[in-house]
Parts: sequence; structure tokens; C-alpha cells
Amino acid sequence: MKSSAELKSQAKASLKGRWGQAVLLNLIPSLIAIALILLILVPFILFIASMSDVTSIQETMVNDNGGSGAGSSGGGVVSGIISALFMSGISWTYLDVLRGQKSQIEPFKDAFRGFSGLFIGGIIGLAILIWLFTTLWTLLFIIPGIIKSYAYSQSYFIYYDTIQETGQKPRVLDTITASRKLMDGYKGKLFWLDLSFIGWHILALLTAGIGYLWLNPYITATKAAFYNELPKDVAY
Repeated sequence: MKSSAELKSQAKASLKGRWGQAVLLNLIPSLIAIALILLILVPFILFIASMSDVTSIQETMVNDNGGSGAGSSGGGVVSGIISALFMSGISWTYLDVLRGQKSQIEPFKDAFRGFSGLFIGGIIGLAILIWLFTTLWTLLFIIPGIIKSYAYSQSYFIYYDTIQETGQKPRVLDTITASRKLMDGYKGKLFWLDLSFIGWHILALLTAGIGYLWLNPYITATKAAFYNELPKDVAY
């Protein structure tokens, strides 16, 4: 396994001459997410603004609070699925570029790779099961939940590679198990790789988040390089 610095260098080399495409590739799901939020928030704000009876508002809030936990949980699952659909396709694109299987990034096409009929069902299944397993482990203690999230982190890459190599869809549970086995002995390596980006996160925050347009492709490409270096014979 290469060092964090070597993985980052490999990611930067793969993005050389493609930064504009990479920024646009990551920007598309962000803009869609903002649009969805606005579609939800604007009608809600207009509804609240139209309410003149303060008592009615208070009663509505009291009645809604009873189901807020379930609603927020359900919203978390849905947002997680949408994020998985976009990020899986984006990650696969960087992986293909790293492997020399793709010379150009096509932002308006590659951002939606995860939504194709061949992948969408499996990605949704993975997102739900990973969320469920991680949540259950987190209920015991926070640290086991974090450890399991790293153990399951390669599931989407494995799902993609299995379909590419065999032409058949693997079972979702088998894919998660394969990721767990693949990450045996490498969870700490990925954890330290994440920590190495802390300085970049601080700089991105200092730019009011604008820096993430370049940081997100950098991180995602580095994660693809990390997966590409893992010994695949362990999982398959």
C-alpha cells in the first residue's frame, strides 16, 4: 500500500488537465441538492409567513414534534441514498481515470452513472444496509460505528468492479462482507488518510466553502487511488 502522500500525488496526476471537468462533475450534485432543498424550504417558509395566528403555529409545532424523530431519520436515509447514487458514479469515474480506462471526464453524464438501471438497485440496497448496520453499531458506542463505517467504505467500488468483471450483479450483503474483509488491516490507513486532509478542510472553510469545489475532487480521487491499491484477492 502506498503512503498517503503517494496516493495524493497519484490523485493529482490523474486530475492534471481535468480540474475543470472534475469541479463541474462534483458541482452538479451540489446544485441539484440545493435545488431540492429550495423546493422543500420555500413552500414551507411561505406557509409559515402566511400564518397569522401564533397559537395555531404553536399547536402545529407541538403536534409535529411527536414525529420529528422518525421524520429526521427517514430524511437521513433518503439523503444518504441520493448522496450514494451521485458519489458512487463520481468515484467510479475517478477510478476509471486512474486506471487509464477513461481519458476524459464527462460531467453531465458521469454524475449520473449511479442512476443507470444496471447499478441503481444495488446502490440503493447498499446505502440502506450500510446505514442500518452503522446505526446499530453506533447505538452500542460511537467508536464501533466509526470503525464499521470504514469497514464498509469500499462497498460501492467492489459492487462496480464485480459488475465490470463478471457482468452480473453481486448480492448486496456479499458486497458489504467483501468490503469488510478487504479493509481488514487497512481501516487505520484510511482513517489517517482522512486526517491528512484536515488542513485543506480548514482552508476550504476559510473561503466560505468555495474551496470545496476543488477539494472534493481531490479527496474523492485520492479515495479511488486508495481502493485501487488494496489487495483485491482478499475480498474475492
